[in-house]
Amino acid sequence: MTLPYAEVIGDPIAQSKSPIIHKHWLKALGLEGDYRHAHVTAEALPAYIAARRQDENWRGCNVTMPHKQAVMPLLDALDPLAERVGAVNTVVRGADGTLTGYNTDVPGFMEPLADFVTTLDQPCRALVLGNGGAARAVVAALAEAGPAITLAARDPAKAKALVDALAPAGDHGVSDLATFAQPAEGGYHLLINASPLGMVGNPPLTFDLSHLAPGAVVYDIITAPLKTPLLHAAEASGFTTVDGLSMLIGQAASAFERFFGAPPPRQDGDAALRALLTA
Repeated sequence: MTLPYAEVIGDPIAQSKSPIIHKHWLKALGLEGDYRHAHVTAEALPAYIAARRQDENWRGCNVTMPHKQAVMPLLDALDPLAERVGAVNTVVRGADGTLTGYNTDVPGFMEPLADFVTTLDQPCRALVLGNGGAARAVVAALAEAGPAITLAARDPAKAKALVDALAPAGDHGVSDLATFAQPAEGGYHLLINASPLGMVGNPPLTFDLSHLAPGAVVYDIITAPLKTPLLHAAEASGFTTVDGLSMLIGQAASAFERFFGAPPPRQDGDAALRALLTA
């Protein structure tokens, strides 16, 4: 008997931790199913989607770089959040073969921040670094949560277009990323690195922590390395930090329930799963 399965696609894909996460939850729940990874190039994406659409055992896929936008016109429907963000990271196959695109990055990103944003005794100011696909999900999430957002990128014009599209209302702005390499009087309560800077194989991120207010939270969505130089520096300076596994596990939880019809077990702050992912 062929088991129902889902998978993660991208180019490259071998580094993905998603199979570890979903297999752990399937085993913990005693569900029959599998979760795989598939290397899919940009040229092969249409053929991949067409073939999987016909596979009754395929429950869907998570979508990583560089396909989060390219996959959208190949689907039958988009969840309103995915449509607003302009990126899909989860595709779900219906029983009739129809494919719907979702964005679970947004709730996954916000999961560890909900209490912080709502309990500050002053208006929250958030600084987001980057203007790629990950930054789109971050800005969309923060626009709903209420902080005043500054989006910093190497191309401020592109950053402005992103903010105008996803956060047209509110006290938001853009800045040149290079500005934050120099010391300044702090004022940001929340810093999110949504750029690839600091990731293995990418240039380092140069950021001066003087831009942050006392008690700020520093959130780096990178997972390789898990403890980035930014997080090391922030911890050494006494700031609260959030690593990339928080968003990765949070977005996977939303996708898992759509694929396999049951919420994943998430006891003790995902301690057992985190141990697997960091072994």
